[in-house]
Amino acid sequence: MGILESIREPRDLRRLGSAELERLSTEIREFLIRNVSATGGHLGPNLGVVELTLSIHRVFDSPRDSIVFDTGHQSYVHKLVTGRQDFSTLRQKGGLSGYPERAESVHDIVQSSHASSSLSWLDGISRARRLTGEDDRYAVAVVGDGALTGGMTWEAVNNIAADKDRRAIIVVNDNGRSYAPTVGGFANHLADIQQGFQQSMDKVRTDRRYDRTLDLMRRGLHRAGAPGEMVYRALHGMKAGLKDVMVPHGIFEDVGMKYLGPIDGHDIEALESALTSAKNYGGPVIVHAITEKGHGYAPARADDADQFHAVGKIDPLTGEAAPKGPGRSWTSVFGEEIARIAGERDDVVGITGAMTIPVGLQQMALEHPDRVIDVGIAEQHAVAMSAGLAFGGMHPVIALYATFLNRGFDQLLMDVALHRAGVTIVLDRAGVTGPDGPSHHGQWDLALLQIVPHLHLAAPRDAARLREELREAVAIDDAPTVVRYPKGNVGEEIEAIERLRDGAEVLLRTGEAEREKDVLIISVGAMAELSLEIAGRLRDEGVNVTVLDPRWVIPVPASVLEQAAEHRIVVVIEDGVRAGGIGSRIRQEMRAAGVDTALNEVGLPAEFLPHASRQEVFDDAGLTAERITRSTLEQLAGHQVPYARAARPREI
Repeated sequence: MGILESIREPRDLRRLGSAELERLSTEIREFLIRNVSATGGHLGPNLGVVELTLSIHRVFDSPRDSIVFDTGHQSYVHKLVTGRQDFSTLRQKGGLSGYPERAESVHDIVQSSHASSSLSWLDGISRARRLTGEDDRYAVAVVGDGALTGGMTWEAVNNIAADKDRRAIIVVNDNGRSYAPTVGGFANHLADIQQGFQQSMDKVRTDRRYDRTLDLMRRGLHRAGAPGEMVYRALHGMKAGLKDVMVPHGIFEDVGMKYLGPIDGHDIEALESALTSAKNYGGPVIVHAITEKGHGYAPARADDADQFHAVGKIDPLTGEAAPKGPGRSWTSVFGEEIARIAGERDDVVGITGAMTIPVGLQQMALEHPDRVIDVGIAEQHAVAMSAGLAFGGMHPVIALYATFLNRGFDQLLMDVALHRAGVTIVLDRAGVTGPDGPSHHGQWDLALLQIVPHLHLAAPRDAARLREELREAVAIDDAPTVVRYPKGNVGEEIEAIERLRDGAEVLLRTGEAEREKDVLIISVGAMAELSLEIAGRLRDEGVNVTVLDPRWVIPVPASVLEQAAEHRIVVVIEDGVRAGGIGSRIRQEMRAAGVDTALNEVGLPAEFLPHASRQEVFDDAGLTAERITRSTLEQLAGHQVPYARAARPREI
């Protein structure tokens, strides 16, 4: 039995000595490599926080002391030492979440996996402890240097630093990276601190006075009968003291907070010494730990792109990815086309929030490095800045995960749309993302974007339409445009049988006479394949069906209303929430035009959907061909209004 198997709760860590902690760190890394390589997940970040997590749990008393992990993808070690060691179904339906999850453990607090919010939680928790008279309870936030590029963290620091009586501790996990190397002025400042740290420690190590001082301290402690553990801790304290004198701390202390560091984030003794000092200080403290993403695993350390930030199934020995199925990803299609457009137009600028590779801007960055801007984890700034770029004569293309558009919504509304700025936003991972769970599902964008004046929204059904609609989007220079597509591989191309005058396309039509037009299926984006399957099932039941792809779903094309007026029932199928979604918008437009055809909105519930595969989430939400076909047949059977009552649109 290894040491890890004996750890059931954090307090079990406190009985371990230095050698046992070192062994435990090795066991945890072996466990993570073995298990995450079989399921996929965030491997590199967790390999980098092993010693840091152990030290935090040895110094603080979770759950009495609250430990918050920013973003949460670096919480696997935390899960292991809080009694969750079955990783066999990590990120799978019914298995462990890849992020903190309150339903799993009382040790988990913040479930959201959006970056840069942890310090605001820290501010709130520590204020609550003081207001309720629980001043002996600590609040700790573990925040990466990448998350510190988000402005929300500095809003929180501004408030935390103003109150000197709270037990709030910020642990900066500084590995110089988010997905890729962290960028910006603050990242440069951290790099300067790291360089100063290394230079000063090199100087200290070569200074004979330092050696004599340590030797005298060691002899004195031994003569006094101090245990070996105490001697070791004292020497670490001496090193830290000398280093603190020699390393410039800059912005950390400038904001008015006690700063400890930088600390070697893989040295448990040094970490515990710093964390204990922070605990005893009695006020807000920043502990700056320097770690290495992918520490202890050569394939991750050798990966310059993202150091195995998030992996699929891999060979645990080599780190090589398991063979993927055939097909291209939506992201790669976008990446190829935007690079081609940038080659044709000098005014096109790509913008990313610390995700150049994940959102597909890498090729454009290689070919046009001066026209791809990484703003860090700062979506609000990205969107507001894009309005300025548009004013200056450029056409910005902001590539984001759909879930992160939530962060920049106010700026989209008030900086971009209000000023009729020609800005294109490309939303990757729209709809259901799968194993990353509720914080990453991109199910909100279709509803959120309904209320933005002048906005145009395209939902391509395949690769050809993505290329085509992206080009149409960047051609609009007097309003915001959005192009959205899901995670994963794009399917086979689906050719239309007819393009209507406003660009909407008919994918399938059965029955030509007006009396035979039963069901109009309006397919939103990547739901085309499902829509066609449903149409086939309905046709087999003797129902005549038209499948229509609007291509641009906002504003609603006039032909959608015309087609709706000619059918008995309209079914709108989308992968966003039904509440306020495209179906709801079409219903409103139909009512305004005097079209009284019955309409069925098919989409996702307005709920936080748990992690599972994309298809499993669809199954649970009722987005299956069988269920939609059955409900449509039932609606047809109960729909007694004769076709002749369906009015033509009043004005289209």
